Amino acid sequence: MTTTISIKSKVLLVLSTIALVTSIFVPLWRIELDAPQYPEGLMMQIHANKLGGQVDIINGLNHYIGMQTLHAENFIEFTILPYIISAYALLILLTALVASKELLYFSFWAFVAFGIIAMADFWRWEYNYGHNLDPSAAIIVPGMSYQPPLIGFKQLLNFGAYSIPDIGGWLFVAAGLLMLIAVLIETNLLNKFFRKNNSSIKVGILIFSFSYTACNNSSSQPIKLNVDKCDYCAMTIADGRFGAELISEKGRCYKFDDLVCLINYKKEKTAVAYKIFFVNDYIANNQLIDASKAFYVQNENLRSPMGGNYAAFLNQDKAIEFAKKQSALVQTWNEVSE
Repeated sequence: MTTTISIKSKVLLVLSTIALVTSIFVPLWRIELDAPQYPEGLMMQIHANKLGGQVDIINGLNHYIGMQTLHAENFIEFTILPYIISAYALLILLTALVASKELLYFSFWAFVAFGIIAMADFWRWEYNYGHNLDPSAAIIVPGMSYQPPLIGFKQLLNFGAYSIPDIGGWLFVAAGLLMLIAVLIETNLLNKFFRKNNSSIKVGILIFSFSYTACNNSSSQPIKLNVDKCDYCAMTIADGRFGAELISEKGRCYKFDDLVCLINYKKEKTAVAYKIFFVNDYIANNQLIDASKAFYVQNENLRSPMGGNYAAFLNQDKAIEFAKKQSALVQTWNEVSE
């Protein structure tokens, strides 16, 4: 049995090396903050050797709530990380040149271990900065911590914090995936998979498609009546017939007490990228439905909280029946939202 790797695996390893080296010179991670007073948002980018973005403004905000200010020189990681990434790039390139399967397996698992340790260290860094607060800060909220999410979205007071890999982070992931493919090739697992009948491949494609759809689907969040406040007019949401909601591309949920508030918010907050909209089904008692699939009836007799006076229906027949009683027309989402 041969102990040398194939040409395909060598090419994958060279590409992995290029991806890793490139990641040193571009941002690895980004944390974005948005709030009403910063409609265009604030962003901090984490490079292998420095911090970028609007760090000074974020430091100013941190000072008021007792968080430590962020300076690259305070983190040993920014000193050693470029060398660590370079060392792994050299190890992967050496693996391609030596063409040893044993070295490939070692390099892959060493890279996986480094990724796990790096993410654990990042979480520790976020935890310390979010929990070790100055007791003499100007703004103190008892029991409140300000740890950003490791990945994804989290609400911190009136700020929405969004954490996600930047270009370098995705290159880092790509490097690991390229190595994984090389490992699968050399262990013959990839060939075994493709030797199976077409039905197995179709099942695999179906599972992948389902997973992709599930990961990209955005779900509504229940509106807590008499608790949640409208993100546009700041009124408490009390009527489950007229509520509405939108999910941003970053995964943040905005809630409204009236469809007209959602529409006005969408028009005014042009810096926010929207993913999906929801409205309350008028006859379903605080049940949210996809706004793009709903049917709408507008009439002043409805008397919604902010005077939009829209009733939304999931069922078109119900909407038509209701519209006849109100001597009104049934409208679509495109007609209503413009």
